[in-house]
Amino acid sequence: MELVLRPARADDAAECGRICFEAFSGIAREHGFPSDVPSAEEAAKWFEAMLSHPGFYCVVAEADGRIVGSNLLDERSSVVGVGPLTVDPGAQNGGIGRRLMLDVMQRAAERRAPGIRLLQSGYHCRSFALYADLGFEFRETVACMQGPPVGGTVPGYEVRPATDADLAACNEVCRRVHGTDRGGEVTDALKLGTARVSEHDGRITGYATDLSFFAHAVGETTEDIKALVAAAPALGGPGILVPARNSALLQWCLRRDLKVVQLASLMTIGLYNEPAGAYLPSILY
Repeated sequence: MELVLRPARADDAAECGRICFEAFSGIAREHGFPSDVPSAEEAAKWFEAMLSHPGFYCVVAEADGRIVGSNLLDERSSVVGVGPLTVDPGAQNGGIGRRLMLDVMQRAAERRAPGIRLLQSGYHCRSFALYADLGFEFRETVACMQGPPVGGTVPGYEVRPATDADLAACNEVCRRVHGTDRGGEVTDALKLGTARVSEHDGRITGYATDLSFFAHAVGETTEDIKALVAAAPALGGPGILVPARNSALLQWCLRRDLKVVQLASLMTIGLYNEPAGAYLPSILY
């Protein structure tokens, strides 16, 4: 089998979506977990959005003229995020995933990205071993949590829709907590109308691009994140990703009927600062 890697095209979305659905669903089913991907059609929509976005680098692997896998790199901010990495179930365990990972890592090196991050399903030991062997370091366990809207408020914190004028303040919050900002993602969320900010003592102290699997949130304190979660009308997709070591936030969520769906591992190469505040990562990082 001759493997060829090439840039993804817009017309690859349907096939990449099918492979993504079958790969993630098959692995989840083997381990007794619900799939992160609800359908091939929904996955194709994800790929359509990412393949048409200039902030994503997308690569596919072809064998004998057919697509057998793909990988993406979220380049909207200086630190880049990997995924989803998917390989057709009939072609797994043959080194295709490694080739796709090396490709996006080379891309990050060419762009001189200071750091690379990814989240890995905790039950999938083979992918954990692959990423560790490629040099990724384990940083944190996160709990994917889903449930009914929390509702209510947090005393002293006000949550409102974000505006374009809030971008600089959001970036500053992220830099204080993580040492770098994620301004590209915040800009996209502002365009979509999903971004929210939390205010405390008259200033912005936290924000969320949304409360969902593909969104992230950052706050100076855990109270900021609680306020943002409480204000969300729903938790999108499989749920939000809560760092397990933030016991105060994790227990607060559990007491409000959110359930742990699965655990995931945050892994990084390059720049990584221990968070100086509270946060929810996205599945892309």
